[in-house]
Amino acid sequence: MSKKHIEECVKTSLQGYFTDLRGSEPDGLYDMLVRVVEKPLLEVVMHEADHNQSRAAQWLGLNRNTLRKKLLEHKLL
Repeated sequence: MSKKHIEECVKTSLQGYFTDLRGSEPDGLYDMLVRVVEKPLLEVVMHEADHNQSRAAQWLGLNRNTLRKKLLEHKLL
């Protein structure tokens, strides 16, 4: 799967989200999107890194402490 394919998936999902709103205005869209994308991202990366936080943090370009904080926020630890 290419970066372009992921971008298209996000775009299609967002278009569906706006369709589902049926004209209502969204609220807090940026924070909502970050939350719903961040958790599966962390789940998959942690799995692929064999739950090695240092390796996963490196792959994500995050400090290990930042990764740990995000894992706790999403109840993944």
